[in-house]
Amino acid sequence: MALQNGYSINSTPLDESGETTPLLKKQVVDVDDSVPPQCCSARYNLAIMMFFGFSVVYGLRVNLSVAMVAMVNGTNSQPTLNSSVGHECPVSSHGNNNGSQTPDQPDGIPQYSWDSPTQGLLLGAFFFGYLVTQIPGGYLAGHFGGSIFLGGGVLGTAALTLLTPLAAQLGPYWLFGLRALEGFGEGVTFPAMMAMWARWAPPLERSRLISLSGSGANFGAFVALPLTGFICHSLGWPAVFYMCGGAGCIWAVFWFILVSDQPGTHPRISTREKHYIINSIGKDGGAHGWSVPLLPMVLSVPLWAIIVSQMCANWGYYTLLTSLPTYMDTVLHFDLRQNAFLSALPYLGGWAFSVISGVVADSLLEKELLSVTAVRKIFTITGLLLPAAFLVAVGFSGCSGVLAVTFLTLSTTVGGTSAAGVFINQIDIAPRTPWRDGGMCSVYQPGSAPEERLSSPCLAAGRSRNGPWQRRIRSRQKQREMG
Repeated sequence: MALQNGYSINSTPLDESGETTPLLKKQVVDVDDSVPPQCCSARYNLAIMMFFGFSVVYGLRVNLSVAMVAMVNGTNSQPTLNSSVGHECPVSSHGNNNGSQTPDQPDGIPQYSWDSPTQGLLLGAFFFGYLVTQIPGGYLAGHFGGSIFLGGGVLGTAALTLLTPLAAQLGPYWLFGLRALEGFGEGVTFPAMMAMWARWAPPLERSRLISLSGSGANFGAFVALPLTGFICHSLGWPAVFYMCGGAGCIWAVFWFILVSDQPGTHPRISTREKHYIINSIGKDGGAHGWSVPLLPMVLSVPLWAIIVSQMCANWGYYTLLTSLPTYMDTVLHFDLRQNAFLSALPYLGGWAFSVISGVVADSLLEKELLSVTAVRKIFTITGLLLPAAFLVAVGFSGCSGVLAVTFLTLSTTVGGTSAAGVFINQIDIAPRTPWRDGGMCSVYQPGSAPEERLSSPCLAAGRSRNGPWQRRIRSRQKQREMG
């Protein structure tokens, strides 16, 4: 129950003094004693729309990782480094003789002789654009409303995705530029989400609402990876980009029709729910009239703790998101359909745990069993250290595909608990301007991804316990432990 005896737990001021109040300080508000139901409410409808939006976003982001296996002529593009590495994982180890070979494509579907460095650049191109729009996109979303930027970011990326087959036909430089533009469009989505929840999420529902909407990322990866493999095998790789792009455009239409920036302007919200949200978070709930304290922000130890923790968590996440299909194909020798399904499996667990962690975190806060700080720290530490341990185990799984997939799945699954930790903490410490801190935190999230994609040919070349892949795994483990 979010309200008790007419009190609201709030982390933002309800007066005009401009003074911030401590986390979980009780303030008297004039509201109905009962909390509006969650089912079919405007705030949970918004969370569901965001859930599907981020499912589309991550589908657009990862589709190239699997499609690349079908786009490239494997006979001419194997990295030369592979020839110097002992074949400790035999091709027949999983009953598959097609791993690391070009999957059959329908007649008339082009394939390209891109070497491994070129593939790495193409897979990393998205993140070069993604870095650029994090902070400015968040700033604009905070001042002008997040719905137009979140919807526009998805729509623009989806429209550009439709041009992927044409760009690939024109050459790798065109495809690199297109993917960078897609990242440019998607860069505003996460800060825009945080800007909207600053106006929509009551403090004691914050964990579950944000974790539910953000869990669409894991769900989108879980659906997109095997679906991409199936479409590539059945219809050819160009169909992947037409279908994913079309899905994004359709979602954007519903988004612009159904969503409003804040409760006060929503045409279908009940009066009871509108008053509940406004009285819980304050009438403004946004950044209008508030200046950005740049120097205190740069000197803020809590903010930098969040930035470092998010960077460490996402370093490993983005590495697996973009490199796992290559690892499954080149090292473990799974065929395209097996590759796509097994690459997706870890994200099913991550999706489930991210949703569950949000519910548990809010329950702990509602019952006043733990403080906000304690809850965020527990879920953050759990979501960093345990996944690191499972990543270490992957490095010692040898050629066992069962062990490797099991440990990767456990790592990503347990990592989902951080959804109720550090990824929500920025709105706890700066509820008026989460777009600002969210943009700063997000800009560091994929910061390592270009480096990861540039090094991916080496990453997939190592088959021994001391090979490049195992060293990269240990590096991801150390990053998580540092967080």
